[in-house]
Amino acid sequence: MPTKNRIVSLGYKKGTVVSEEGEVLVPPADWVYLAAGDGPLTRNVKSRGVSWQVQVQMGRRNIKKGIWAPGENVAAAKKEVEAKRATPQYEKRLAADRDRRARKQQAYVEDFYGETLTFLAFHPDHQDFAEKLARAVTEHATPVGSGTVARTECIPVAERVQAAVIAWMRHNTTAYDRMSIARIKGKRREVRRMLAQRSNALLDSYRRGNVVDPNCPLYRALIKPV
Repeated sequence: MPTKNRIVSLGYKKGTVVSEEGEVLVPPADWVYLAAGDGPLTRNVKSRGVSWQVQVQMGRRNIKKGIWAPGENVAAAKKEVEAKRATPQYEKRLAADRDRRARKQQAYVEDFYGETLTFLAFHPDHQDFAEKLARAVTEHATPVGSGTVARTECIPVAERVQAAVIAWMRHNTTAYDRMSIARIKGKRREVRRMLAQRSNALLDSYRRGNVVDPNCPLYRALIKPV
């Protein structure tokens, strides 16, 4: 019977795992696998005794996939967590948490929109286009779970805004999505950098207040029906 917690990776054969030392292990027969996704339940199981945390490496990140633990601990944890979640107090707390998250999200959306307008800094003659573009970028970039750069908290909002605007323009004002890019290391980044330069030049034209060309890709993207 295992006596210590471990961090393991998936084994080559079903039902096996590999320890940090490279040893192939088989979980005990009375252990069960609990997939990740329910934080309170996982923490409850871990608090009851020994468990093995299954992780996989994706790029530079270690992603938690689940845990192996004694079946009786998992069953007891599920029973306790389900009982807590059935109480009125838990429902009230859940509702309060949802309300708090909604307020936080709304505040972030408004802040992001304002920062986007600041970054665009279009000439007053093009203010309506600035607002349309800011709304379009904000709606695309800010939803929770979107996975866009706007949800990355490790960089300042101003930098997120700039990256989000360039990303939106790349997909809506260039042929990037239809390009056939050679599978050469650094080539896709090179193409993105080239397109970003074009997008910035286009934005500068609106900042200077130049007359809008009806064939301008940004103009066409902003006036097309949604």
